[in-house]
Amino acid sequence: MKILIIVLFIFTLAFPGGYAQVPDEYLKIAAENNPVLKASSRQFEAALERIPQVKTLPDPMLMAGFTVLPTETMPGMEKARVSLSQMFPWFGTLRARGDEAALLAEAHYQNFIDQRNNLYFQVAAAWYPLYEVNRFREIEKENIGILDSYKNIATRNFENGTGPMVDVLRADIMLKDAQTRLSLMDDREESLLAIFNNLLNRREDETVRIPDSLYTKNPVTDFNRDSLMRNNPRLQELDLRYQASGIKREVARKQGLPNIGIGLDYMRMNMQPDMGSPVQSKGALMPMVTMSIPLYRGKYKAAQEEALLMQESYAHQIENSLNMLSSDYSMALTDIRQQLKMIDLFNQQILTTRQSLNLLFRSYSNSGSDFEEVLRMQQQLLQYEKEKVSAQIELVVAQERINYLTAKTIHSDENR
Repeated sequence: MKILIIVLFIFTLAFPGGYAQVPDEYLKIAAENNPVLKASSRQFEAALERIPQVKTLPDPMLMAGFTVLPTETMPGMEKARVSLSQMFPWFGTLRARGDEAALLAEAHYQNFIDQRNNLYFQVAAAWYPLYEVNRFREIEKENIGILDSYKNIATRNFENGTGPMVDVLRADIMLKDAQTRLSLMDDREESLLAIFNNLLNRREDETVRIPDSLYTKNPVTDFNRDSLMRNNPRLQELDLRYQASGIKREVARKQGLPNIGIGLDYMRMNMQPDMGSPVQSKGALMPMVTMSIPLYRGKYKAAQEEALLMQESYAHQIENSLNMLSSDYSMALTDIRQQLKMIDLFNQQILTTRQSLNLLFRSYSNSGSDFEEVLRMQQQLLQYEKEKVSAQIELVVAQERINYLTAKTIHSDENR
């Protein structure tokens, strides 16, 4: 059991998997550097070291004594005595202790897996906003270019006498607003980079690789809820602790049974000499069997009751955790469905707004009127494009939450 858990632990560290679009290199850095995950892994390793401690027999007892004031016995006087004894717990006690420790070690391993998956989710949730701010920057730069061209056209129309000066001023106001928003995005990106790099436990100004686009097609919109119980490491940890409490109750019962000891007693004696004969020394060897008497039953009954109460406690914790996970799952699933609808809506709105903007701009080019409506429609288009990006971010973050809740941390190439 211990060897199997160690192999699984090493495999988990070597192959962290990947969250849908976050580069695996960042997940690997986070897994290696994050202090919370390091602490969790050390707790697991410490739990493994507990197994050989509880499965080992108690140390043998060696006693030696020498006679200071000689004691006469029938054959002679005892000179020295050496005793060696070994106690053995009741049959099956050591195995039960080992099984309990192994289950607790596996529970620590599941806690480590949950901490790792939660870290991956946090890394993903901090990485996607970096994409969002970069996409906003691109959209704003495109908007600035369009507004600049509108300002040039309005200036030309004013100089030609076909347009009012107020059109130039309106374009200039919106252009300055856009430039300010672009500058603010640099400040926001700086704080987002600090949050992301802190999760990786590295310098806050480290550069981060961001893709040009996100994959948002065919996301998971339904999941088998049984996968929560089957895969979620938090529930598996509690279930393992529940099983360990059952075995601990059996250990407490066995501890209330006698311990058996075997030993060997060696005595060195000076034999009474016959008249005129020298003193002779002889040794006596005596095997021994001992047995402890568990007379005070209160502590053993209390230990069994304690294990039973802890088992009931873990059963309640499992029920509560499953309810909370189911609620989180439902909220994330609802969020996915809502964001898919919003993305479809924004796609339609963007298409319609662009068509309307083209018509308005042609009308302005021909008559020099409705310039204010052209600017308003351009800002509406900008808003829809940003809201679509935000909906995409909320969609993929909700998908990552589903992945975390169901422990689905490894994705196929089709999902990347």
